[in-house]
Amino acid sequence: MSLPKEPRQKMINVMYLVLTALLALNVSSEILNAFKTVNRSLINSNNIIDKKDQTIFTSFEEMLKKPETHDSAAAWKPKADLAKKYSDDVSAYLEDLKNKLIDHSKPEKGPDGKIIKYSYDNLDASHMLVEGPEGEKAGAELLEKLTQYKENLLKIDPEIKEKFENELPLDLTVPESLNKSGKVMPWAYTYFHMTPTVAAVTILSKFQNDIKNSEATVVDFCIKKVGSVKIVFDQFQAIASQSSEYLMPGQELKITGGVGAFSSAAKPSVTIDGSSVALNAEGVAEYKTTVSSPGSYSKKVRIDFKKPNGQTGTLEKEIKYVVGSPTGASVSADATKIFYIGLPNPISVSGGAKGDEATTISLDNGSATKTGPGKYDVSVTGGTECNVTVTVDGKSTPFKFRVKPIPDPVAKVGSSKGGKISANNFKSQMGLRAELENFIFEGVKYTITSYTLYATGKGFTENPGAAQNVGAIFGADAKKVIDRCVNGTTVTFDDIKAVGPDGRTRTLPLIGFNLTN
Repeated sequence: MSLPKEPRQKMINVMYLVLTALLALNVSSEILNAFKTVNRSLINSNNIIDKKDQTIFTSFEEMLKKPETHDSAAAWKPKADLAKKYSDDVSAYLEDLKNKLIDHSKPEKGPDGKIIKYSYDNLDASHMLVEGPEGEKAGAELLEKLTQYKENLLKIDPEIKEKFENELPLDLTVPESLNKSGKVMPWAYTYFHMTPTVAAVTILSKFQNDIKNSEATVVDFCIKKVGSVKIVFDQFQAIASQSSEYLMPGQELKITGGVGAFSSAAKPSVTIDGSSVALNAEGVAEYKTTVSSPGSYSKKVRIDFKKPNGQTGTLEKEIKYVVGSPTGASVSADATKIFYIGLPNPISVSGGAKGDEATTISLDNGSATKTGPGKYDVSVTGGTECNVTVTVDGKSTPFKFRVKPIPDPVAKVGSSKGGKISANNFKSQMGLRAELENFIFEGVKYTITSYTLYATGKGFTENPGAAQNVGAIFGADAKKVIDRCVNGTTVTFDDIKAVGPDGRTRTLPLIGFNLTN
């Protein structure tokens, strides 16, 4: 195997040489797991691209309804539809090939015939694409399908061909690979010869990712020929309200949250005390709880939504209410009716008609430090509930609090947590950071400890770029991958680890970015 000059490609080619040498000794689980991780990230990246394209096609439908954009949309939408059809057809063909590879690997099946797991290290499965007349025919057919797809995409419109003839993410250049006789081997042989099933499946996922990126490139070009993507506001509802401001124990409190106008294609996000609340069919978030312990309480409602100009709007409102007490004593959380593990939770305690000197408190799960008259910081280390008992002149009243861990933060690059971002902006960032959004306590910090970066699409057409990173700042390996990123690259961060003030290590959800001009 000849080694190219590019360091990353050298490393990947050497990896395949080492992999082949290890096959006789059984492939290590670490190598197989690496392929599994890359394959999972490619699939997640494809889902991100699909969601973006769905927004574009919805915008096309709205442009067809408007007189000022109808003619242009009518001319370009069929071309975008054709690009999607070509991509769906080839992607389905590749998915069928992946299933056949898995079926050839002698998988373990359940009573219903469904595959439970397959042999990741099986070498016989990939023979179906390279060995014998049938294998050579299947490999040649794969290359023909991919080549025809690329040609079809460029034939959709002369402007598309002129713009993307040399820029589509799908690159079918044959890697240099010579056998012992010095002859150039068939295209499929260079990818699938002596390849474990999981690696072969990953390679096919890589081609699916190239196809999705190529489709997205053409579809985005088509919509720009008509105008910018629009968010259509088509439903209306009240903002935020509560059923009552004063209740007695056992009564129900209902909070209704929504926005004045929103798009059914981009519904608002509603959180109450940092927890997400689902929307009903009318686009309204309804939160219900039965109040119990006496005291003064508040619920913080936050609503994020898209404005007509495409910008994100935010509405924040504090809902306050009081639960009556027969003794007159009360205790309220200065933040909310929740104690968070690992944080000093401030509360205010009142003895009603009696003064602070006649009031004492006790906890059944945690400890309290007095910080001033009627003021305490409560610390809890676990459990799901904590009862604060207030005693005034020998009479005790319990106040129940929920105990929760601090919520997971959101991973971000700069101010973005995924989606489209300019390549220059992305490459100017120093690393990954974790931000705790919509949390009632201010100043709670999380530290990124590690993550894995993957790059596919433009600039990574033969093999995806990958780097494991320790810490938040991009290390040397990550920078090498990022330096190769260009317009059309898809970058995914996976297996993101972060540590908060409670000392727990969290695994954060994957985030992905589509780099643009």
